[in-house]
Amino acid sequence: MSDLKQINPQQLSGNAIQRIGTDWMLVTARKGDQVNTMTAAWGGLGVMWGKPAAFVVIRPQRYTYAFVEASDTFSLTFFDDNFRETLNYLGTVSGRDEDKIKKSKLTLANSQDTPYFTEASQVLICRKLYRQTFDPDCFIDPAIHQQYKEKDYHIHYIAEIIEAYQR
Repeated sequence: MSDLKQINPQQLSGNAIQRIGTDWMLVTARKGDQVNTMTAAWGGLGVMWGKPAAFVVIRPQRYTYAFVEASDTFSLTFFDDNFRETLNYLGTVSGRDEDKIKKSKLTLANSQDTPYFTEASQVLICRKLYRQTFDPDCFIDPAIHQQYKEKDYHIHYIAEIIEAYQR
């Protein structure tokens, strides 16, 4: 893991709301011998079923969705601000259309069989525990429906953080 050091997930530094919602993260997974990643700004960190957990949502039309579906694990990687342009690129170009990981010049590595990027300031290796499609009948705030004009509801994943690394 290069100069990343393994830590207990309870030792993670940084404000999760800032890290995810403003700084963004990459969601990365393997399907067979292929890897894909996407930039995400929705999700969370916390505790679920007594385990350190990450919460992510992915729309089913995203190319990365099939990769997360195909694997028991995925990684969440967080970067310093000097990677902003790279994260923007990885969030606007589809892996269906080009080898965006190669073009990003990020270095792909693996923790067991879970891909992550060595340039990250934090890496979370996550094992899926739960998956459910958002049910529009459960939206309490009617304004949320405006997020889904195409009825393309996110898939919600809850995953145990099984490894955490920090620079």
